[in-house]
Amino acid sequence: MSDLEIARTAVLQPIEKIAEKIGLGSEQLECYGKYKAKLNAAGCAALPSGKQQGKLILVTAVTPTPAGEGKTTTSVGLADALNRLGKKTIVALREPSLGPCFGIKGGAAGGGYAQVVPMEDINLHFTGDFHAITSAHNLVSAILDNHLHFGNDLRFDTRRITWGRVLDLNDRSLRKIVCGLGGQVNGVPRETNFDITVASEIMAVFCLSNSLAELKERIGRIIVGYTAAGEPITAAQLKCHGAAAALLKDALKPNLVQTLEGNPALIHGGPFANIAHGCNSVLATKTALQLADYTVTEAGFGADLGAEKFFDIKCRHAGLKPNAAVIVATVRALKYHGGMDLKELTQPNVEAVKKGFANLQRHIENVRLFGVPVTVAVNAFPSDTDAETDYIVQRCGELGVKASKAQHWAKGGAGAQKLAEFVIAAADNNGADYRFLYPDSMPLLQKTETIAKQIYGADGISADKKTLDKFESLEKLGFGNLPVCMAKTQYSFSADASLRNCPAGFTVPIRDVKVSAGAGFVVVLTGDVMTMPGLSRSPAAERIDVDKHGQITGLF
Repeated sequence: MSDLEIARTAVLQPIEKIAEKIGLGSEQLECYGKYKAKLNAAGCAALPSGKQQGKLILVTAVTPTPAGEGKTTTSVGLADALNRLGKKTIVALREPSLGPCFGIKGGAAGGGYAQVVPMEDINLHFTGDFHAITSAHNLVSAILDNHLHFGNDLRFDTRRITWGRVLDLNDRSLRKIVCGLGGQVNGVPRETNFDITVASEIMAVFCLSNSLAELKERIGRIIVGYTAAGEPITAAQLKCHGAAAALLKDALKPNLVQTLEGNPALIHGGPFANIAHGCNSVLATKTALQLADYTVTEAGFGADLGAEKFFDIKCRHAGLKPNAAVIVATVRALKYHGGMDLKELTQPNVEAVKKGFANLQRHIENVRLFGVPVTVAVNAFPSDTDAETDYIVQRCGELGVKASKAQHWAKGGAGAQKLAEFVIAAADNNGADYRFLYPDSMPLLQKTETIAKQIYGADGISADKKTLDKFESLEKLGFGNLPVCMAKTQYSFSADASLRNCPAGFTVPIRDVKVSAGAGFVVVLTGDVMTMPGLSRSPAAERIDVDKHGQITGLF
């Protein structure tokens, strides 16, 4: 059966029953039908300000193939397995974007018998959070253009406006546009752009805020453009941060749903990891840590992107301390990094796995740089052979890392219990070794070079004088103490997507740098990474349909 068919066979519990499992009553919920709810002020008030009570487990991955290696599926399967072992566990995930859902990657609610449900709702409009974030972002855009139309009192240099518009769909035609055409009544003509919603700074601010008051304050700090003299202009100066926060008032409440096995899941926020920081909301994560013994969360794409940003940005801002990390590896991904073509990955090839293991090894070494204990989940596929899986487990053992074949896709939590046992041992024996990759005081350019060298394995970075001047300018404006968020391809340690496995002897080209002052990090753009993806020649949208009874087909 497909993921969608499996999800439809599930007998869901009323969301109030799920809430009871983590000590919440109906008065602490705002229900969206029978199987979805938001935690209201009574459900999560004051929790994020408390000390971290539970154990925090991060799920990350090797450098993925285009289809992904099953981080969300593994996160759900691990949470179900922990609950089976008597550990009160909540899985805290990102909300899916419509971009990949209708593009190439498909849905992001897990898969097989390790899913969060209702799957169709979660993958489509859910509780409207992404629409609210899109609207809040575009409200700031509209207010900015309206300000220009009525005289530009703040003295924007229209060539230095940094705030575009967003849409939660892949649309390459909107990457660069001209707005304000059609005469005097239609505004001021200027060049601008669209990003995908998950790349919006509003999304980043949303996911890093502990409260509505903090959200409003952070939105006010967002820099939307500069004067001709290089002075930053903020959303607060446009007097629109209060209205933007008002649009996000309900969206900021974490969403409660359930796994196929009836365990609680908080799904909230969803920045991409290749162009943003790739983690679910701080509010949901901290709430889960107060309500459960174990919180399983994920960070996007490979550990070079999502895990590094989880550690250096999210944990730094939120004061979180991860107790263990799980790296999801697949036989097919290691064969791909070992030189096999995508179309051949179902064919047995132990030698390719051996060659591709270098990719997994570097990710293990990278997570260890942060002092976090590592476990490897070999996410099983039907085409895997015992020889291929056994090699991965054996080589991990030689590195001092516990690894297990995980069959949660086919068996649910029962298929991940050995993995759960390894995770419990790693998390419970974790000492106080957690550390960041770099200190706040390190200059921005040096932070960027540190990530490139220590995480990517690069010889260094390269940038033209204009970009180097931007680094210097941000330091002078007082942003030098912020962490760095690298925008880079997810398909390689390098900035070149074609360089698989564990490349060496390369430099990382830096093409631009900008500050996300509201989110509290500096974005460094590398190579040709796009903040508005495009659709493939045959996008998933062509295979998604709905019949006269409202039954959806083709949704992963």
